[in-house]
Amino acid sequence: MQRKGTAIITGTSSGIGAAYAERLARENYDLVLIARRREKNEALAQRLQQQTGIKARALTADLTDAADLRRVEAHIEENADLTLLINNAGRGDILPFTAMPRDVAENMIALNVTALTRLTHAAIPGMLLRGGGTIINVSSGLAYGVHPPFSVYGATKAYVSHFTEMLHEEFGSKGIRFQALVPGLTRTNLGDAEEKGFFDQFPKEMVMSPEDLVATSLASLSMGELFCFPLLESADTWERASKAIKDIGHAVLSATPAARYRRTGD
Repeated sequence: MQRKGTAIITGTSSGIGAAYAERLARENYDLVLIARRREKNEALAQRLQQQTGIKARALTADLTDAADLRRVEAHIEENADLTLLINNAGRGDILPFTAMPRDVAENMIALNVTALTRLTHAAIPGMLLRGGGTIINVSSGLAYGVHPPFSVYGATKAYVSHFTEMLHEEFGSKGIRFQALVPGLTRTNLGDAEEKGFFDQFPKEMVMSPEDLVATSLASLSMGELFCFPLLESADTWERASKAIKDIGHAVLSATPAARYRRTGD
C-alpha cells in the first residue's frame, strides 16, 4: 500500500485522537502523536508501529504550556512530509459560568482556541509550498446548541467552526482541504466525563463511539464536505442554515441603522 505521508494528531492518549491514530495507521500514514500523558501515548505509538509497519512518534506536550506549544509548532514547520493535521486536543469542563474558576476558563480558551490556531498557522505555509494538505479541526455540536453549563466550551467550539470555514475560503482554492468535525455525544473522557459518569445519564444508543466518529469524519472528507455533522441525515439541513447565516453577514452596507432602531420623529 502506498504511503500517504505523515499525519500529526493532537490529544492522542485516548478517545477521538487515539481512534484517528488507529484508523490512519491502517491507512498507511506515518504518525506523530501529541498528548500530555506520556506512557499511554508512547504505548500507542509503539503498538501501532509494530502492528502496521508505519512510523509512529510520540511527543509529550501540554499545548497550554508556551514552551511545549512552540516545540510542537517547530516540529510541524520542520516536517516536510506533513500531509494531514488533526487538531483534536480540547478541554470541556462542565460547570456553570460563575462556578468556573477563571484560570480554568482561560486554560480552556488556550487549548481549544489559541493552540489550535497556532498549530494551524504553523502547518499552512509548508502545505502551500508542497502543493496541498488537509487540516481537520474538531469542533462540537455545542458550537450551535445552547446549553448553559457549557458556555465557555461552546463558545470556543463556535470559534473552531467559523475559523475553519474562513480558512477554507482563504486557502481552499490553493490545494488545502479543511474539515470542521462537529460531533454530537461521543464517548470520550473530555472534562473527566468517564470518571464523573457523564454518559450514564444517556441511553447507550445516543452516544457515538470514537471509532464510528472517525470513520464518519474520513468518509465526509472523501465526499469533499467542509463540515461533517455525523448525525445529520441530509447535508441540505446545514446548507440552508449556513446560507441564512451568511445572508445576515452579507447584508448591504449602509451608514444608516435599520429602521427599527430609529426612534419615531428623529
